[in-house]
Amino acid sequence: MNVVQGIAAALTPLGLLWTVLIIGVATFLHELAHYALARRQGVAVHSFSVGMGPVLLRRMWRGTEWRLSLLPIGGYVEIDGMAPEDDGQGGYRQPTRGFAALPVWGKVAILLAGPLTNLLLAIGLMTVSFSSQGVAVPDRARIEEVVDGSRAQTLGFRVGDVITAIDGQDIPETAQVGGQTVAGWEGVRDVLTKTGPHTFTVVRDGQARDVRFDWTPTVGGQKQLLGIRYAPDVQPVSVGVAFVRAWQVTGEAVPQVIKSFAGLFQRFFTLNFTRDENVSGPIGTAEIVSRAAAVSPWALVQVAILLNLSLAFFNLIPIPGLDGGRIVLALVGALRGRPLTFQQEQAINFAGFAFVMLLMAFVVVRDVSRFF
Repeated sequence: MNVVQGIAAALTPLGLLWTVLIIGVATFLHELAHYALARRQGVAVHSFSVGMGPVLLRRMWRGTEWRLSLLPIGGYVEIDGMAPEDDGQGGYRQPTRGFAALPVWGKVAILLAGPLTNLLLAIGLMTVSFSSQGVAVPDRARIEEVVDGSRAQTLGFRVGDVITAIDGQDIPETAQVGGQTVAGWEGVRDVLTKTGPHTFTVVRDGQARDVRFDWTPTVGGQKQLLGIRYAPDVQPVSVGVAFVRAWQVTGEAVPQVIKSFAGLFQRFFTLNFTRDENVSGPIGTAEIVSRAAAVSPWALVQVAILLNLSLAFFNLIPIPGLDGGRIVLALVGALRGRPLTFQQEQAINFAGFAFVMLLMAFVVVRDVSRFF
């Protein structure tokens, strides 16, 4: 199987369609927020594009040219006063109107609007998911499947059983597995790496019962399987509780997101092309969406939540060219009492743009390299 065949096998037409749709909606709302905050402050927006590259369709409406472009990989808004102006003599000059004439809080509001919209969209989707599907309980593992003819079936495990304690100890909210801190229910697999008698306390139809068995992880060099598939137990919650939980999950995600981006930058600077499960490029993202599309609509909602959170946090990184970098430049200009010169801002933004393009190329190459 060659590289192209490997990529084609990992993706599905439906997955690609959902990938374009999910990313397209997230990007459109991101740019629409920039547009809305600019217009709210009386700043003109020359163009609004859904997609990048050659323009397929265009239409003027309310002073803005609305475009549909060929490549469904993003979008942009052209806000008056953000880019250098033609000085009429073949050169450029610092803009003095529109965005450039706004006070610093006005500039920050426009720049912050995009990432904040993605963040709020993720929280909204989480609220819908939690209120409809329930909230995962980290210290309880629900058995989703018992394999026919397996050891688990012989022991009497059933689908719907909830494991609440192992070897006489309640499952904790967090556990250490492979040197990483994970939700307590994931520690079930760690127990099955240990030889000896084990006791799983399960709740079935409101009644607790113990299932005792002797366990040997490997026999003749072959790994043994108990024969269950499990997931966190879920607890039904109201919309209000779901909304609060969504904010909590978002807050808990911040350290992990920072760690993931830090790992990405470290791999980029050391040219480490090994696969990183925490950060995916376009091919990896489409592969994840393809798998989610084959599972359920709620799995696609989970992917949409992760993509919107990633888009929000990534754009807030203080790299010139991203919203976070532009916010830093606006604040620096306010502290200096005057904006940066055209030459200074152009050099900084060019360096930031080049870095982001190289970073994107690195992620794409790393995505493709795993198919060799």
